[in-house]
Amino acid sequence: MNITDWNQAYQENFTPWDKGLPSPPLVEWLTNNQLSGRVLVPGCGVGHDVAHLVARGIDAYGLDIAPAAVARAKERYPELAERFVCADLFEFRGQYDAIVEHTCLCALPPEWRTKYLNAVASLLKPGGLLVGVFFINPEMDPGETGPPFGISPEELTALFAPRFQVVESHVPMAAYPGREGRECLRVQRLAST
Repeated sequence: MNITDWNQAYQENFTPWDKGLPSPPLVEWLTNNQLSGRVLVPGCGVGHDVAHLVARGIDAYGLDIAPAAVARAKERYPELAERFVCADLFEFRGQYDAIVEHTCLCALPPEWRTKYLNAVASLLKPGGLLVGVFFINPEMDPGETGPPFGISPEELTALFAPRFQVVESHVPMAAYPGREGRECLRVQRLAST
């Protein structure tokens, strides 16, 4: 199924990306690293990553374009309801110390990648971090084109190089079942200009 209407996917309960728990690569990274300040999770879905960040004492907020996803996040995590916002990433405004995302970029059409870069750069404070888990080798059925739309580590570097410096990049050991070796965790710092 080529998903073009995220809200419809949530309404029809076609959400194979929702594994019911936070992103394992993110959980693994946070055991050895600390985030501080305000953190945004774009494409937060039903809020598992936001809830994990908040449980670690991080001032995290989730953003999703699908009203049904945000409603589910508020229902699943009622104590965090005010932390979930329904809005378009490309029109959203704010200033954050870090952005944490799990395959948000890879859910967007490849021709929107520069638009994504500009959006996250505009939301980050100078020197802010983008902690991303990106699909480098998504599993596709024959004839399927995505989403998710895979992106190689080299393409990630080319996309972000003008504005971000790579702090860390690796294929994480932790993964959802079936995604082992198919994701790249990359931490990038927005240039201070």
